[in-house]
Amino acid sequence: MNSVSRTALLGTIAVAATLGYAAAAVAQALPKNWNYEIKDGKRVPKGERLTNPDGSWREEVRQGKCITIKEKSPTGEYKETRRCD
Repeated sequence: MNSVSRTALLGTIAVAATLGYAAAAVAQALPKNWNYEIKDGKRVPKGERLTNPDGSWREEVRQGKCITIKEKSPTGEYKETRRCD
């Protein structure tokens, strides 16, 4: 092998390894006990969601002095309210 093809081969292996590592890092999920999730590269607070057997749920997310309450009924109606104390 000449030196150009050897360098090209090593470069290709390095790029493949880097892409594989990056894909594994993106696929890794955050632990469930963290209080945020990453969406579009930004931290989004994650609240405690209570899910009922009928499919409805309620979630409260605190941001500073404000609380956002997200609710979804069994029929699919979504309601979001925000209150600041």
